[in-house]
Formats: sequence, C-alpha cells, structure tokens
Amino acid sequence: MNDIHFYEPRAGHGLPHDPFNAIVGPRPIGWISTKSRAGTLNLAPYSFFNAFNYTPPIVGFASIGYKDTVRNVEETGQFCWNLATRALADRMNATCAMVPPEVDEFALAGLTPVASRLVDVPRVLETPVSFECKLTQLIRLQDADGQPAPSWLVLGEVVGVHIARALLRDGVYDTAHAGHILRGGGPADYFEVGPDQLFRMFRPQ
Repeated sequence: MNDIHFYEPRAGHGLPHDPFNAIVGPRPIGWISTKSRAGTLNLAPYSFFNAFNYTPPIVGFASIGYKDTVRNVEETGQFCWNLATRALADRMNATCAMVPPEVDEFALAGLTPVASRLVDVPRVLETPVSFECKLTQLIRLQDADGQPAPSWLVLGEVVGVHIARALLRDGVYDTAHAGHILRGGGPADYFEVGPDQLFRMFRPQ
C-alpha cells in the first residue's frame, strides 16, 4: 500500500520530524511544581501527562531523563500539578528553560508560589486550578526487551484540589472556558481548548 507510510521506530521514522508526539496529541500539560529536600523550588512542564485513575484520583507524568523534578519528588514524595492556560502560556514556556538546579523557575517566569494545604510544595498562585499530590509510584520505563529506558514515570494520588469558583457553573467544572492549552507535535505546536471545540455524546444505555 503505497499510500501508507510505515516505519519501525527502532530503525528510524524517515521523516523530517518524529510524528509520534503529533499523533498522540494534543496532550494535557503536566506543569509540575516541586521542592527539593534542601528547600529549592522547581517548576517545569511535561508533555507526557495524564490522569490514570478516578477513585482515588491518580495523575502521572513521564520525564525523559532523571531531571530535578523527579529527584525532588523522590526525595520528598510530593508534588503539585498546575493547569497551564492560554493566559499563562508564555510564563509556562519560560519554565522550560534548561537552568541549574538552584534556579527557582517561579522567580524566572514571574510566577507566585503559594502554600498548599496538605503537601509541603507550593502551587502556582496565578493558575485557576491546582492539584496537591503525594507520590504513589516512581517507575523507570523499559523497552519490549526489558532494557531500561532513560525515562521515569511519576504517579501520584491527588489529595487536594483547588478550583477558581468562577469555573464552577452550577457546580460543574467549565472546561470550555478555563483556557486549557495542550501540547501538540513538532518543536512548537500547542492547541487551545475553547467553547467552539465542545460537543457532547452520552454513553449508550
């Protein structure tokens, strides 16, 4: 079938840019705040992020490389997830910068750390939604042959949820107007969720 591009990832994709991230997307952004054992703050976005369980609520993100965020979570057992919105996109992007561990990305991006209630990690004051999380599992990923990959999956139970009341319409969270942004493929693609993208389907009875 000449109209299908097929490749085996181990042998290379043969394209100008790896399509994997674009196909599995757009993806929610794991904007993760942590604090080291010594008290240094860290804030970084991860494009491999999602929710994995409902009760108890569990979220997770994967770090390509053992980065400061992973080390901090392993040391303290805690982290916060912060919603990346269109209004905060530039400042979220600023926290992508490759900086030494002693650099505080909150200060770098002009963001305000605010104390959480149940974990000793600050969340981002400017975002309308944050989760306070406690580590449940830290897993080094491996390939089909059982060989370790240079990536770590961090899973955490959401023990506290902060939602701006303006986003609760008749008690229902208003995703369409919250300004969520999502990570697409390529070196720079993002997507915004808005009312124009909303449609509803109910499960068959």
